[in-house]
Amino acid sequence: MKERIPLLLLPGLLNDAELWRDQLSDLVDIADPTVGDLTVGDTMQAVADAVLAQAPPRFALAGFSLGGFVAQQILRSAPQRVLRLALIDTSIHADSPQRAAQRATQIASVRLPGRFHGFGDTLMRSYIDASRLDDHVLVQRVRDMTARLGAEVFLRQSGLDREDGHALLAAYRDPMLIVCGENDRITPLPISQEMQALAPHATLVVVPGCGHLSPMEKPAEVSAAMRGWLLSD
Repeated sequence: MKERIPLLLLPGLLNDAELWRDQLSDLVDIADPTVGDLTVGDTMQAVADAVLAQAPPRFALAGFSLGGFVAQQILRSAPQRVLRLALIDTSIHADSPQRAAQRATQIASVRLPGRFHGFGDTLMRSYIDASRLDDHVLVQRVRDMTARLGAEVFLRQSGLDREDGHALLAAYRDPMLIVCGENDRITPLPISQEMQALAPHATLVVVPGCGHLSPMEKPAEVSAAMRGWLLSD
């Protein structure tokens, strides 16, 4: 039997292992998965260092959304430890003034008095596809996950500087997977298409009828894409 590849999964903003629930079970026959903790550290480098301190010596690396930026920082810090790279519903763009302003508005709203409830209706409409807003099980999973991580984690993660990754991706030569929900409103599809143009050897998988949270919204499709990536030469 072929040895399972160590797989380091990095969740996104206000996400934990629940984001990867299905992939953790779907890929266990070919991978030995662990989920990185992105809740520790006030800079992107500090978060990457904390993840690396708990990671296997070498690993396949998959980053979702914020986790994609942490994955890029890991590539800058310890490229020799990364066997292959998957970037899922993420970006290589530093924050634009508009995105920075949007993030500042979100931070200000969280600082208002009252209990933090995780993603409310407005954020939910941005994060999952419109076709899934009536899927009460999915919506509750997202609400529970984001509320569980809490306001302090939200504020800390929102304050992390997102560094431009164009040159980093253009230089990457190992097996690469790019996944994006067709209707992702947080990191829209043209960003993933731009990423593939920088790394033509990468496989781009567009998940139909899917918003930003593709590992939860369309788990079978994401797991299938990751399986192909893990088994590719």
